[in-house]
Amino acid sequence: MHDESALQKAFEHFDAANAQDPNTLISDGTEQAKELVFAKRLTDAVLTLDPHASEPLRLASRCQHICRWEVPRNTQPMGRAGYLKWRAGLKKFHAEKSAAILRDIGYPESTIERVQALNQKQNLKTDPDCQTLEDALCLVFLKHQFDDLIENTEEEKMQRIVQKTWAKMSARGQEAAAQLDYSELAAGVLDQALS
Repeated sequence: MHDESALQKAFEHFDAANAQDPNTLISDGTEQAKELVFAKRLTDAVLTLDPHASEPLRLASRCQHICRWEVPRNTQPMGRAGYLKWRAGLKKFHAEKSAAILRDIGYPESTIERVQALNQKQNLKTDPDCQTLEDALCLVFLKHQFDDLIENTEEEKMQRIVQKTWAKMSARGQEAAAQLDYSELAAGVLDQALS
């Protein structure tokens, strides 16, 4: 187990990389790099679900989508096959990017490999840390991205997205999702999809 200062140093390096995102959004009243905001939200969601989260899980939460803008969706053909190929490539890209930063800081290979396994969602249904990360990803989506997606997605497809998201979560994740404060529109979509 590394000390808290190493964890903070890793967070600083991950955040510095994500701060380069040319895509921005408004968060807490200021314009900020999209992936930096996402990384902080994901870390917060992990710690809400598991206040005693392991160090590799905390690290993975902060670098899960590191530098995602460097591999845009149009690098693979449109359609489901292209999308899946793009997602698989992204997981590897994030895992390699995070490993390089952790090596520079001096983390042991065993920790780096564990973070990479979490980045790539290996053993999702059997690894509690991996499931916590997945739950946190779903919570960030439902809390911060759900309304925008509803506005730009046809109803039937939106219901399938909600059903798939719900199925990915553990009972603990679903319970946390049920406690979120949804807009009237989002609450309606959720109710319809899950009834």
